[in-house]
Amino acid sequence: MPDLAERLADVDARIARALRASGRAPDAVSRIVVTKFHPPELIERLAELGVRDVGENRQQELTAKRAALATVTDLTWHFIGQAQTNKARAVRAGADVVHSVDRTRIADALHAAAPEDVDAPLDVLIQVNLTDDAGRGGVTPDGAEALATHVAEHCPTLRLRGVMAVAPLDEAPASAFARLADVAGAVRSVVPAASWISAGMTGDFEEAIAAGATHLRIGSAITGPRPDRG
Repeated sequence: MPDLAERLADVDARIARALRASGRAPDAVSRIVVTKFHPPELIERLAELGVRDVGENRQQELTAKRAALATVTDLTWHFIGQAQTNKARAVRAGADVVHSVDRTRIADALHAAAPEDVDAPLDVLIQVNLTDDAGRGGVTPDGAEALATHVAEHCPTLRLRGVMAVAPLDEAPASAFARLADVAGAVRSVVPAASWISAGMTGDFEEAIAAGATHLRIGSAITGPRPDRG
């Protein structure tokens, strides 16, 4: 198997090709490396290779890894897992960006968790459910605009950056990401600066780029297979 540096270079080359094919600028996307279940040492190595954005799915891992890597100060930590109101304070303390705001309660909880001396808002994205399964995380596409309005009007310590979604398994990624782009437009009608679209993972990031994604969440194609959950 290629080593970490080779895998990172290969993914970056694929990103560059997809951007050229879509007529987009070379710097039009940010690549977030998802490090779920991997040790802090892997993140340290990624930082040495120039990675600046890492993503975690679980609050406990986010908190522990950020503490272990406190001396690596130029990383941006993205929380991309399902957010829970009872963990909002810990998520806010550990994350620079939260991709999974999918209801008013979690937005309110993240806002309420702001420290009294907060000097900068927390960047957040609205998670959109592109499936018909109401049990999956994410607001319905029709509900995204109302949620954006709530965040903008009632959560001043949050800065709405855009939308996030995962492509359904039973739909072509290009079609799903096109629908997400429409939702992103509705959110921008509320907050014009909310231009981020977090979409695309290891198996479909080229399609996400073609549909206008600005942030890619890529795990195993860069990190290799996840270690067993310890």
